[in-house]
Amino acid sequence: SAVRAQGRAAGGMAGIRLGPGAAVIGFAVIPAMEAAEAVVVTAAGSAGALAGADVSSGKVSPLSEFPPKGRATGGVRAHRLLKGEDRLVLAWAGSDPRAVAQDGAARTLPPAGAKRDASGVSLEAGVAAIGTVVR
Repeated sequence: SAVRAQGRAAGGMAGIRLGPGAAVIGFAVIPAMEAAEAVVVTAAGSAGALAGADVSSGKVSPLSEFPPKGRATGGVRAHRLLKGEDRLVLAWAGSDPRAVAQDGAARTLPPAGAKRDASGVSLEAGVAAIGTVVR
């Protein structure tokens, strides 16, 4: 019982097993004192779309919609795909999200409050990245 199951080098982290064709598109750490205001932004699209035009729908969900998970557990679905969508293109978690196009122009995100497992709403074309305002 004194030996950690994942080994000393892991430092308390368990790996993530991905299925065939899966890829990691985001990673975030939310400090506990910021969790109440944090949101999760997801954007879906199609692998067959032209570069820069692959985002078709997005949503902003409260982080509280996502159940806490322990080490080495499975994930939860964060976005229900619409017809014509076959993948998540962007994922981001934090407070006060902002979206930008490839050229840095601001893009509008849907209002916060979507359910975790809901589909997204139509987004402006050209959402390339999501970040936050540093204050």
